[in-house]
Amino acid sequence: MISQLRIYTINRGMMESWIKLFKDHIKPNHEKYGIPVEYSWVNSDQTEFIWVRSFDNIDIIESKEKEYYSSPERLAMADQPQKHIAKTEVRIVEPTGV
Repeated sequence: MISQLRIYTINRGMMESWIKLFKDHIKPNHEKYGIPVEYSWVNSDQTEFIWVRSFDNIDIIESKEKEYYSSPERLAMADQPQKHIAKTEVRIVEPTGV
């Protein structure tokens, strides 16, 4: 299992609408296309939304992302996600077994 730690800086004043968009559309659609969302957090002081999504292995990330981003559900959201996000950081992380 491999995961992506995703840190989004959300535009000021938009966290509430981002969380609704994430809860109602982004998370369920990720899971529908085989990309489980493991956790999510908010760092209110930094207006950050932090979440983790997982994949069976690193080799399938590209194909799973392509499937998700070209899905009718994602296309229907148009630029709604981008309107909320000021900055995106993505880090690949692996379990340590500890």
